[in-house]
Amino acid sequence: MNMKYKPVLSLAQSLDIAGAAHTEAERLGCRVTVAVVDDGGHVLLTHRMDGASPMSGRVAPEKATMAALARRETKLLEDMVNGGRAGLLSSPTLHGMIEGGVPVMLEGECIGAVGISGAKAEEDTRIARAGVAAFRSV
Repeated sequence: MNMKYKPVLSLAQSLDIAGAAHTEAERLGCRVTVAVVDDGGHVLLTHRMDGASPMSGRVAPEKATMAALARRETKLLEDMVNGGRAGLLSSPTLHGMIEGGVPVMLEGECIGAVGISGAKAEEDTRIARAGVAAFRSV
């Protein structure tokens, strides 16, 4: 039998991603929630910084899930909706189509994603990208 194997994010890698995102958020003076999900959008880790908005704890995992399922940054989806593709909003169970979700890619495959909520939109993305960059250096 020819089985297909795929890489998955480990807890240690998720902690590295969250740690790097946390460090970048502190550097920017932001208080955010960091969510790391697997390729199906299932939460592996959620990390809410002291002082982060309670709402960010709900939004960050949604952004991460959307980035994982769409296999692209959520800013691209937000831009599509803002550009007139309102039909995207009728997709079932799709939440988090706002900037701040970034997929984790390995050898061209999405293996998970990071979602950040609690700062300005562009800061959320910058913090998420810092987390993803930490994964790449592992």
